[in-house]
Amino acid sequence: MLYLSGIIITFFLAILLISKKDKSKADIVLAIWLCLIGVHLQLFYLHYSGEYIHFSYLLGLEIPMPLLHGPFLYLYIRSLISTAKQSYTLPLHFLPAFVAYISLIPFLRLSSEEKISVYQHNGSGFESQTTTIFCFIILSGISYVTLSLYLFYKNRESIKNSFSLNESLRIKWVSYLIYGIGAIWIIVILGNDILTFASVAVFILLIGYLGIKQGTIFSNYSLAYLPTQNRTADLTEEVQEKIKYQKSTLKEEDAVKIHNKLSEIMMQEKLFKNPELSLGDLAERLDIHQNTLSQVINSFEQKHFYDYINELRIVEFKQIALTPDSQKYTLLSLAFDCGFNSKTTFNRTFKKSTGISPKEYLNQAITRIAA
Repeated sequence: MLYLSGIIITFFLAILLISKKDKSKADIVLAIWLCLIGVHLQLFYLHYSGEYIHFSYLLGLEIPMPLLHGPFLYLYIRSLISTAKQSYTLPLHFLPAFVAYISLIPFLRLSSEEKISVYQHNGSGFESQTTTIFCFIILSGISYVTLSLYLFYKNRESIKNSFSLNESLRIKWVSYLIYGIGAIWIIVILGNDILTFASVAVFILLIGYLGIKQGTIFSNYSLAYLPTQNRTADLTEEVQEKIKYQKSTLKEEDAVKIHNKLSEIMMQEKLFKNPELSLGDLAERLDIHQNTLSQVINSFEQKHFYDYINELRIVEFKQIALTPDSQKYTLLSLAFDCGFNSKTTFNRTFKKSTGISPKEYLNQAITRIAA
């Protein structure tokens, strides 16, 4: 039952990501990875339940699959850090799995009866291939978890600064993801397949629950914001951190051009209405590195990326809130339409910008119009 629940939840989470509006590269990588995990769990379940006898053509396909999970973890973390194209290096991460599948061709070409016999005799005749693959699986797991941890902590602030809303919960979710995979690899090293796949199923249930609770991992709108003083204080401290630029080679005339292009795009396309807009997405739209864009925003707007985007949302809110068509909507609905995905963030940002609450602002505006 646990395995079936894990399989169902895995594909459900993948569907949520695939159907997510304004998907990022990280969302796409995670969706593909979840599909792979779902298939892997399904293949194990066939073996565990004894049903593999009826699906003998699938036997052997699951053996090199662990070699794919480490690369996907790394690529997911990498996609959160940078939007730079890496297509020329992408195949290298999957080369070990490809070689493993090549080494298993003699087994994959066996008849159904022969494959079943090999499985029933614990891999008899293919001990060298499976032992070598297992060694590479252990090496791959340790290497990619270590590399992912290194990337995560080295670029933690970069990940945090890449999103226009409070992403402290996303940061925690990513850390849970890495440590969870690390714990699974420890179980893999112990060599207990049943315990390994049981832990994978539990892991999927946990990250699914935490991701949905967090809100922006599997959907466009946050369901987890609570108006607590601690969380607001954390966000205030987070967005007030000053970006430091050392040894910048950005020329002034280039910076002016980038800022003009940024202002034009924001005015015409209103990208800030996307609640999931990140620094990386915006940098990709402008065809520049996200560090360069961050420097331009900080220099010309005298604002952090968080404040810049949210200020544009406040301006948009002010423009539409007093129109006749907007009177039938709630203030929160209008705020969401402007790109906010949290009542707490909207109220805090509005008061920081104007000194009064949204309701007070509208009352004053209506009074001025009536006078």
